Amino acid sequence: MNKVIKQIPNFITSLNLAAGSLAVIFAIDGHLVWAGIFICLAAVFDFLDGFAARIFKAYSEIGKQLDSLADLISFGLAPAAILFTLLEFSFFEKNQPIYEISASWDQWLILFSALIMPVLGAVRLARFNVRQSDEPFFRGLPIPANGIFWASMGLMLEVPRYPEVFPLIFSTQNLLILGLFTSGMMVISLPMFSLKIKNLNLKENWYRYIFLLVAIILIVTLNVYGLALTILVYIFLNFGFYLAGVKY
Repeated sequence: MNKVIKQIPNFITSLNLAAGSLAVIFAIDGHLVWAGIFICLAAVFDFLDGFAARIFKAYSEIGKQLDSLADLISFGLAPAAILFTLLEFSFFEKNQPIYEISASWDQWLILFSALIMPVLGAVRLARFNVRQSDEPFFRGLPIPANGIFWASMGLMLEVPRYPEVFPLIFSTQNLLILGLFTSGMMVISLPMFSLKIKNLNLKENWYRYIFLLVAIILIVTLNVYGLALTILVYIFLNFGFYLAGVKY
């Protein structure tokens, strides 16, 4: 029975992987809302597997590696598939099988720039797996945050709350910039605070409280638009704190 219990975190991680795989399939097929939903579901499983591992004290090297492999699919490849389809929409205003796409060489280059995301995501996860540091913060953007950002970009298409900003958000140029930006942020060495709160001490957690307050306001008022903005706020807050010399 104990051996079965020890496998619960790995089972939850497998659900993360399955959800991410479904997100890839839906994104390639042009169903970006379902892709976004399954990435968000994968993020829930990603949280729960760590929670289960702590509860059952079921830590293992296999679990660590499985978690990274699942994250690469759910938050690296699936977001890249969303970005590829969004770029396809920006060029041709429709989704089509890749062998039917009639594009110029520079359009192909831009479309395949989406593949930078899973590559740099893999680099980030590999670094994390071999790093021996006990730093209480992240180095660069956590890959689940990248996944959630692009999931929200897909979900926006079905929530036309601010359709007037669609041409700006989903232009080819801006999608390319955002794709390169979030991909690069995953491998940058910038310290980025963790949301794990060990106590409620205001002095130790003030920057987390500021972020959580802003995130709640954005998500409540702007819905999925606020979700994407929350990730950007997280990035730029860390840039600001780094320049101000804040220690995590």
